[in-house]
Amino acid sequence: MTVQTTTPTLPHHLTDEQIAQFDEEGYLVLRNRIPAELLARLQDAADHWIADGAALAPDDERRADYTYADRPTGRVMFRVDYLHNKNQAASLELLGSPAVLGIAESLAGPDFVPTYESLVFKKAGDGAAISWHQDAVHPRTRRIFNIDVYLDPSRAGEGALRVAPGSHKAPVDVCQLEEEYGWDAPGVIQAELEPGDALVHDVMVVHGSEAVVGNRLRRTIYYEFRAAEQILDEGPWDAEWIDRRLRLVPVALREHRRANPGAEEFAWRVSDRLRPTPSGDDDTELRIAHTVHSPGSYCSAGSVPFTPDVATPAP
Repeated sequence: MTVQTTTPTLPHHLTDEQIAQFDEEGYLVLRNRIPAELLARLQDAADHWIADGAALAPDDERRADYTYADRPTGRVMFRVDYLHNKNQAASLELLGSPAVLGIAESLAGPDFVPTYESLVFKKAGDGAAISWHQDAVHPRTRRIFNIDVYLDPSRAGEGALRVAPGSHKAPVDVCQLEEEYGWDAPGVIQAELEPGDALVHDVMVVHGSEAVVGNRLRRTIYYEFRAAEQILDEGPWDAEWIDRRLRLVPVALREHRRANPGAEEFAWRVSDRLRPTPSGDDDTELRIAHTVHSPGSYCSAGSVPFTPDVATPAP
């Protein structure tokens, strides 16, 4: 793996020890990462995203950004994609914060690309399992990772995320893992987190959560990042798509500055060859669609065997 690092500038960049732990275990817990004021705005925004999605008519084309699942109690929404164009500025403020971009630069280098943004949630009482999986399987030439911002407590015994440390280093047959061990594979940990904590996870680390009954509301914001060179070398997107996604960063930095006057700002050090020219119309920058996705490893019919050049069409 090509290692991208940046000189740590605490408190926003990761330390060498934290980076080494992430590379060895595939995940990292960062306590109290999100400032209290921003956390409150994100919690409020999440309530709006969920309510707005639930209010859409079945034939509304905007429903494509909301994912549902069939539960014993009925059809339940559990995911909201493309957060930045959904009328809540807190998602951009979070993206533009040193708390997030310091992690991105630490692990992907200054030419990081924000590739995904979503809210995944379990409503109170909706304790469906999320089976063992790897988010995306890739050749591991560079790090690809998610920054998971927790808006609610995550407790052991209440569907807390289970992680298999070290499982990110190669593709895993998650069906065999589930069949052989269930939820108690050797070395698996339950990640307990508090509101405002962040969990950084490699997209290949095996993780999931078991079903529980009567669990409380749990909302998590996920921002994925990749190095521009990794995308250019391996896809599944192209240089034009990278340019469009990078245009999110100046908008996010500006929103963070507006919401936090006088606060420390993130110094964006993207290469001159990649630095985007803003369109001047923020609305065009806020929803850059994914036409393809990197294949993951799931125990389902939708799972795609690992081949470095495969891209899975978006649903």
